[in-house]
Amino acid sequence: MSEDRNGGGIVGLGLRALKGGAVIVALALDRGEPRILLSTFLATHDEGDHLSLEPYVVAAGMARGPGGKASADAIAAVAEGRGRQDKLAAKGLQAIVHRLEADGHDKVAAALIVNRAGWIADLLDYSLGWAEHVPVAEGLAVREALRFGVRQCRIDMVELDEKSLPDLAQEALDLSSAEIASRLEGLGAAAGKPWRKEQKAACLAAWIATAGQA
Repeated sequence: MSEDRNGGGIVGLGLRALKGGAVIVALALDRGEPRILLSTFLATHDEGDHLSLEPYVVAAGMARGPGGKASADAIAAVAEGRGRQDKLAAKGLQAIVHRLEADGHDKVAAALIVNRAGWIADLLDYSLGWAEHVPVAEGLAVREALRFGVRQCRIDMVELDEKSLPDLAQEALDLSSAEIASRLEGLGAAAGKPWRKEQKAACLAAWIATAGQA
């Protein structure tokens, strides 16, 4: 595992997408023990800007084009909203990286939590198929914005399936599920609130990234 010697080791950056942004947890190893550097929320929307918060909700409320397909206006609206999300994700991640660098942590490896929805080729068509598809598309759009932001920051990144994350953690960290759960609770006490399942998942992803075995 990569040690955090005077801030010079690898920092794991766990990213877990939510509506409107992502939970971000940064973690380093200090003599093999995980240590939280930050736990925060990165917004991919501006306050009061519905288009950057929910571009697919906006598109779903617009008139359809021929054959019930997305209209040109809906396509343009989603493109604009997604562009705003990308810019905000890149700006937010750059600020986090700069903060870590200022504290002496100049090696960052990101781990993005994903699921098995990668088969969806066109989020707009998918979201317009059924009303329940819209929130799924919104979550996937935030993930795409995070991918964009990571690329802009030129950070190495792995993608970790959320359902298999506990099993992967046991293998990568060589710890039992009970030991991992106990460690996460302790890390949460240091990180402060909120420390819900999303923060725990991001923390675990970050921990795996530091182990270099994802």
